[in-house]
Amino acid sequence: MKDGGTGKTILRALAGEVLPTPPIWMMRQAGRYLPEYKATRAQAGDFLSLCYNPELAAEVTLQPIRRYGFDAAILFADILLVPQALGADLWFVTGEGPRLSTITDQAGVDALKPVDDIHETLHPIYETVRILRRELPEETTLIGFAGAPWTVATYMIAGRGTPDQGPAHAMREGAPDAFDALMARITAATIEYLAAQIEAGAEVVKIFDSWAGSLKGAAFQKYAVAPCAEITRALKARYPHIPVIGFPREAGDGYVGFHAATGVDCVALDNSVSPDWAAAHIQTAGCVQGNLASSHMVTGGQALVEETRAIVRAFSKGPHIFNLGHGITPDADPENVSLMIETVRSTKS
Repeated sequence: MKDGGTGKTILRALAGEVLPTPPIWMMRQAGRYLPEYKATRAQAGDFLSLCYNPELAAEVTLQPIRRYGFDAAILFADILLVPQALGADLWFVTGEGPRLSTITDQAGVDALKPVDDIHETLHPIYETVRILRRELPEETTLIGFAGAPWTVATYMIAGRGTPDQGPAHAMREGAPDAFDALMARITAATIEYLAAQIEAGAEVVKIFDSWAGSLKGAAFQKYAVAPCAEITRALKARYPHIPVIGFPREAGDGYVGFHAATGVDCVALDNSVSPDWAAAHIQTAGCVQGNLASSHMVTGGQALVEETRAIVRAFSKGPHIFNLGHGITPDADPENVSLMIETVRSTKS
């Protein structure tokens, strides 16, 4: 067992320590299920204005820490700020989500800005990180993040979220050179973006590959595993003591061996895999994070309590960070979050 050399429980778990109670945070913990978030969002005017306002972005990051006392805060931003920094047009349609200008060929890739220019757009995000490092409680870990190249590419190619990531699959099969060039540009930008977050004060970074599950076989290895490994390797070369969490959502059997193949310190799990299976096949390689279904935050009750206890117990023999298997949804009841936290912290393994 390695010692994280710090009192922060998230960092101790990421260093491989088995703790009597798992630390806990929640994907999208700053968000639309909280009335205080809605008030701040209204003050900002729109979603992107909130992302780029360091004081207000820091405020919504801090709100769930004040309310719930999570062990970590995750920077409030969006994975599509990187494409915007690279020159893509980005806007949000109320009730529908993000929209981007599309890239479908080499000319579109060539028209993107150089990676070195992204910081001009993203400097407010780094200022948010600096504010948070000053204002977070001493015991609370600050997590920075970015979207994984495959997931970001799916939005840049389709111009929006799609059910099956069809446009991205079509480009990688029909125009592989242009697709690979786009992936390389996103990967390089992601390294620099996360490095800047670390320089500003992020203590952990997470790589969200929300659409990794649509990649199969060799494509999963090439477009989910390899870019995550490249990003992790580059960050570890500069910041060897900064942990990296990888989240190849819905990877299924692809979760097995993901620690070793990418170099990440922790693999985050969605709720399509059972905790007992994951403990036997994934946690043996290192820290895991997860994996309560976010629907429990809506429905609550005894089912929430029982499933939370089952997850804590299944992962109790190895390093574990408790979290949801995906982000909390806007229709969640804030009281159910309190119930989840109370259950995690009172469950005996």
